[in-house]
Order: sequence, then C-alpha cells, then structure tokens
Amino acid sequence: MTTATAAMMIKSLKAVSLRHEFKHQISPGEDLVLSQRLRKLFPHDKYAGPGGSYRITSLYFDTPYDSAYREKLDGVDNREKFRLRYYGTDTSFIRLEKKFKRKGLCGKRGASLTQEQTEKLLEGDCGFLLESADPLLMEFYSKILGKGLRPKTIVRYDREAFVYAPGNVRITLDRNLYTGLGSIDFLNTDLKGIKAMDHFRVLEVKYDGFLPELVRMAVQVPGRQAEACSKYALCRRFD
Repeated sequence: MTTATAAMMIKSLKAVSLRHEFKHQISPGEDLVLSQRLRKLFPHDKYAGPGGSYRITSLYFDTPYDSAYREKLDGVDNREKFRLRYYGTDTSFIRLEKKFKRKGLCGKRGASLTQEQTEKLLEGDCGFLLESADPLLMEFYSKILGKGLRPKTIVRYDREAFVYAPGNVRITLDRNLYTGLGSIDFLNTDLKGIKAMDHFRVLEVKYDGFLPELVRMAVQVPGRQAEACSKYALCRRFD
C-alpha cells in the first residue's frame, strides 16, 4: 500500500462520525409491547415496506483465524468487520460496509458494488477493487491480500426501524434471524438457511451525542440490561 493510499484511508476514517450503540435481546412478548409503543411515537425509516419492516441479507468476512469473531467474543474494544449487504430481493444495489468500534463508540463506512462485482468477489477475484478510487474498496483489497479475509457466514433477518431526528436516533427491532455458511447462495433471494435465534429478538438503539429522554423512556424493557449481542456471532455458532 502506498503512503498516499494510507493517507486517504486515514482521512476517510476521521470523516466518519462515531455513534453510541446499545443492544438488548428481548422476548417475543417484549417485542410485541415495544413495537406497538414505538409505532405510536416514531416514524418508520425510509426503507420500510407495507408492514413496516424489510429484509436484510449480509455476508460477513473474516480471517483464517476468525479474528473478527474472536475479538467480539473477547470484548476487544478496537475492532472491525467487513460485510456485503443488500435489502429485500434487490441484488442490483449491494453495499460493502466496514463496521468498527473505537473506545466504546461505533462507526460505519460503505461503498456501492454492482452485482457483477459482487459475483467476482464470491469467485475470489478481487483485482477490480484496486482499480477503484474509493478508499474503502482499496482497504478491503489490502486486507483480503494481507489478512486473508474470506466470506464466512450469511446473516439474514427482518428489520423494523424507527427514526427520531433529535440526537439522530435510530431504533431497530430485528427478527427471524437465519444463517447460511460461507458465501454459497448469498445472492439467492430465496435462501432459507438455518434459523439462528428462535426465542429472542434484537433491539438496537443508535444515537449521536445524546439520547433524548423520550427515546430513553420508550425503549425501556424492565429487567433487561444492555449487553453484547452480535448477529454475526450468533450465526457463527452454526459453523
């Protein structure tokens, strides 16, 4: 990697705003009560379908030593993971995303890929990434070669998301978590996979500098405490 490329990556990273994030695993009954409450208080996000939710399919990458997975389990504070993602059944719009955590705060960077480019990646051809001017694609290329990043696990679930402008708040309820191993059938929109979470849902709340009191009260689930809850880690149990 050249000095200029490294500088571009650092500049891009600094430009990303870091956010607070907390998660709960909640029961179906708690989900029912919470979703009814949230629907009365906050609008759905712009991706919501007729029923208020939409499906997300992601393909996570990891090293041969499962660095991202093990760092998550060990609670390492400074960590990162890469994934490909599309929404619903539209594989014409695919994103490469890098999620990272720094000193308890979370950030995300993304870049668009075509279906043809994604198919190349799944076949092990990553040369086109180096031809891009996008710092994230170049970083992904360097880590495929340098760290041996490879597709590990497909993660699919249904998401109902709410937004609240003060604090740039985003509240999500994730349900029907399924997984598939490796990269097989990532672009197959009919993939069923293995059910990874039967009796729980995942509540996530993300916000910038402050969490408005209205949101704090709305997402209260008696007896639940924020905890580490990674859908990627949940799905890796089925390897």
